[in-house]
Amino acid sequence: MVRRGLVSVLSVLILVGMMAISFGRVAAQDATPAASEKPLKVAFVYVGPVGDLGWTWAHDQGRKELEAAFPNVTTVYQESVPENPADAERVIRQFAQDGADLIITTSFGYMDPTINVAKDFPDTKFIHISGYKTAPNVATAFGKIEEPRYVSGELAGLMTKSNQIGYVAAFPIPEVIRGINAFTLGVRKTNPEATVKVVWTNTWYDPQKERAAAEALLDGGADVITQHQDTAGPQQAAEDRGAYGIGYNADMSELAPNAFLTAPIWHWGVYYKQAVQDILDGTWKSTQYWGGWKDGIVDLAPLASFIPEDIRKQIEDEEARFKSGEKDEFTIFSGPLKDQSGEVRVPEGQTMTGDEILGMNWFVEGVQGDIPS
Repeated sequence: MVRRGLVSVLSVLILVGMMAISFGRVAAQDATPAASEKPLKVAFVYVGPVGDLGWTWAHDQGRKELEAAFPNVTTVYQESVPENPADAERVIRQFAQDGADLIITTSFGYMDPTINVAKDFPDTKFIHISGYKTAPNVATAFGKIEEPRYVSGELAGLMTKSNQIGYVAAFPIPEVIRGINAFTLGVRKTNPEATVKVVWTNTWYDPQKERAAAEALLDGGADVITQHQDTAGPQQAAEDRGAYGIGYNADMSELAPNAFLTAPIWHWGVYYKQAVQDILDGTWKSTQYWGGWKDGIVDLAPLASFIPEDIRKQIEDEEARFKSGEKDEFTIFSGPLKDQSGEVRVPEGQTMTGDEILGMNWFVEGVQGDIPS
């Protein structure tokens, strides 16, 4: 009986000891934060205001998704930063001096300022959106927005009655030029008689100037207006004239409910969350990201309810082909492709390379307008 009592006591002591050891292990594990819980500060440099319902707004939605996904990630931003080197570099450098772990610069004009600051802060990571220069601590990122642009062009070709489509364009850089070309190739796929006229504004964000450019195109006979601009000005011009509009960056239907057909849009959170996870995991490295529709970074805004059902079905089927990967950027830029003069630039059976697409500096057949030097 005494032996049984001793055994019972020993059993209890052993059990308590095991529980203590187990508790100690759990406590030790809890004392070491998981990779996703490590504090990280991410800074964003924006070219426009966060309320533009355009390019900057789309990036800011990605920033908010980032904060929601990682409780220990804090974000800061500076909006409406000019693209001139002095102002851009000053803002980027201040974020680096303030201890940001990752700085994301969201416009093409920030490329050289980003590279310059990165040289002085080798332990800080940088991501430049839409540029092409990298460094050991500088990555670049962009998406194949030309895929939904192409499909939106198919829609424009089906909806136009005048066969004249207006394109309000920002700056004559390859990013904008290849978007115009992809859109026009989509237009000509469904409507070979239609043309796309381009007007340059030389601004990313100027509601009045963008609207005025759209009005000039409408005065010239366009009955569908599209844009590579950051505001809904062109869509509102189309609304007031009883025309149709295809926006950019965001669903602008509330601002032009009777005109807005759809818009190529961005889901920047898809990329930002992966980049931050890579940093937390210790696997981040300088890369040149170029995601497509199947990756989820680009998309089309919901199609307008007033689009005829047969046209809607055609566009939705095309969307599905891009989302599945059956079609992609290289499908769009496959030969035969002619330029404005009728010269064959891409022979039948050939496809443009990624570098050729990214550096595009000529207009395809069907575009009316010049590329300023």
